[in-house]
Formats: sequence, structure tokens, C-alpha cells
Amino acid sequence: MNPRLNQLQPYPFQKLRELFAGVTPNPELAPVNLSIGEPKHPTPAFIREALTANLSGLANYPITQGSDALRGAIAAWCDRRYGVSLDPATQILPVNGSREALFAFAQAAIDPSKHVKRVLSPNPFYQIYEGAALLAGAKPYFLNTLPDNGYRCDFATVPEDLWETVQLVYVCSPGNPTGKVMDLEEWRTLFALADRHGFVIASDECYSEIYFEEGQAPLGALTAAKQLGRDFARLVVFNSLSKRSNVPGLRSGFVAGDAEAIKQFLLYRTYHGSAMNPAIQATSTVAWQDEEHVIENRRQYREKFATVMPMLKDALEFDAPDAAFYLWAKVPGGDDAAFARELYREKHVTVLPGSFLAREAGGVNPGRGFVRIALVDGLEPCIEAAQRIVDFVNR
Repeated sequence: MNPRLNQLQPYPFQKLRELFAGVTPNPELAPVNLSIGEPKHPTPAFIREALTANLSGLANYPITQGSDALRGAIAAWCDRRYGVSLDPATQILPVNGSREALFAFAQAAIDPSKHVKRVLSPNPFYQIYEGAALLAGAKPYFLNTLPDNGYRCDFATVPEDLWETVQLVYVCSPGNPTGKVMDLEEWRTLFALADRHGFVIASDECYSEIYFEEGQAPLGALTAAKQLGRDFARLVVFNSLSKRSNVPGLRSGFVAGDAEAIKQFLLYRTYHGSAMNPAIQATSTVAWQDEEHVIENRRQYREKFATVMPMLKDALEFDAPDAAFYLWAKVPGGDDAAFARELYREKHVTVLPGSFLAREAGGVNPGRGFVRIALVDGLEPCIEAAQRIVDFVNR
């Protein structure tokens, strides 16, 4: 077996299961799970109907590039959302959810002939970035995002000689777990570094459609590139229907941007066997064409944040996120794992210890002392969980 597999760390939710091993939660309380970023709002009826109406497509082998209809729908959505004109034939590639694409892209992008190969990632981070780097034969370099730097990636702290070894930079905006959105100046800095050193930017934007004020959508990488008067060279953006349309089980997303990078990624995927199910393609086409269900989805998240944050403000320390559906909260006492374990034991509420989402870098684990609270359940369960957290902290 590939010895690089031995470098992979347990996934955060495996660590959580180990943390809870032997713990019996309060049987008098119904469980509320706010640990995993899995949307629990109902899948819109028209998406379910589109899926069942297109099952005849199961009789056909799909092409890896995806249908013209799907790529056209994604291009039209990018035009509406980001104000950019993309060629559906060369600058868009449907994928089976952003997770598998974020992993696979590193396998295609990393040049194995280089003696030293680096992949930059925010820290805390989505663990796929680390696993993708390691299995591609690269070494991760983590940029800590902390309260004192506004939860931003400070690219100026990266040593100049290290930039020469960087082949791929993962960014996540809105960020997981902090909800921080990169601004135009951050993009300007990162684009300039990519131009100077020749690395590729992989922008994970799967939370881009969960924000709190209609008409104030988070800045995306494609829009930033356009505003800065540049093309999409060395930029690849990943997005998904999972959070936007409450269909995490559909496994449907896209990659967009640099035509040459996408051409090579398509070649890789042709051999990798990553073609999207034809019924999923037809369903995804319909989902990308509709915005009403997305607006309603945002309304529900907006209501939950407006209700829950005031309840928690005196119990936990946190900043309101720019976007996404997480609260990144500092816990009393500073022991995030103990806080999560005892909250589960006493209040049957599950949150994710922040240290499980980060690695020690520069002598610091930037997730230590924090928990990630995913407000993905309905309003009433989120209110109930918030009250239990307040009671737990006050006790």
C-alpha cells in the first residue's frame, strides 16, 4: 500500500467519537448535534422531483466533462453571481461535490519531479487540504488564522525562499470554521504572489451562498480577479450545491477558472473515473437555475443566527461570522476537548473541538480553546441547544 497513507491523521469526527467513548449523555435530553456541517433544512421539492424525473439517464454512461446543459447552467449562474463571463466548454467542469474535487485537484496539480513540494493552507482548515497535499507527495505549510490577525491568512509571514517551493495554495472564503471572507486587498496580495512564484490557487467557496443580508453576497475569487483587471490564470474556484440547495447527498459541484488547469484536470478525471451520474447532472442543472429556494435557505439561517447569538453572548466569546453557518466560539477555561465532552455528557449537545480542526504551527494550535458550532438544525433545536450551552457554562 502507498506509505503516504500512514501520514494521514484521523478525521475530526473520528477523534470526536474517540473523545466521547465511554461517555453516557444525559438520557433525559434529546440529542442535538451541532458538530458537523451537514445542512438539515429540507431538500426543495422541485429538486427531488427533478431527480426522479430523470432516472432514465441511468441507462447511459456519462461523459466526464458533463452535459452542455449543466455547464451552461453553471456558467449562467457564475455570470449572475460573480459578474463574470466563463466559457462553458473550457472554463467549467462539473464534479461530484467540492470535497472530492479539492482532493483530486492536488493529485493533478502537484509536479512530482520537484524535490521539495509545498502546499499552503489556512489553519484551522478543512482536513481534505492536508490529506490531498500528503498523498500528492507534498508537505503542508499552515498559516494560522487567529483573533489577533482577524482570522486572516497573513501571507507576509511566509518566508520568501519557501514561496519558491509552493505549488498550490488552498484558501477557503467564507472560511471554515471562522466564517471570515477574504477582501479585495487579500486577493490582490495572493494574485501577485501567484504571478511571481507560479503556484495555483484553489479557492474553496462552498459556503458562499450562506450570508446574512440580501444583496451583500461575499466577494468571490472570480469577482475579485475581474475587479482587479486580470484573467483567471492560476486560479481555480470550487463550489457546490450541498450547502446552497440543501443537497449534500447529491454530491454535485463544479470547478471554474483557468482554462489550462481545467483542461489538465479533465484529463486526470477521465482516467480517475469521476463522471457525474446523468440523473444528477439533470437535477443539478435545475438547481443552479433557481434562486428562490436559496433566498429562503438564507432567511432560515439568518433567523437562527439572530436568535442564537444574543442567547450565547454572555456564555461564550465569539465574533459574528461574515458568512457560512458556523459560530467559532472561545470556551471558558480554554480546554475545548473537555468542554465538548462534558457538554455532551451533561446536556446531550454535540459541538466540535477546535483543536481537532487545526495543527500546531509556530508553536500554536490555533483551534485550541475554541469550539465550532454548526447551526444547521432547525430553529427550535438550535434554540434548545443554545439554552443548554448557557446553562452548562453558568453551572
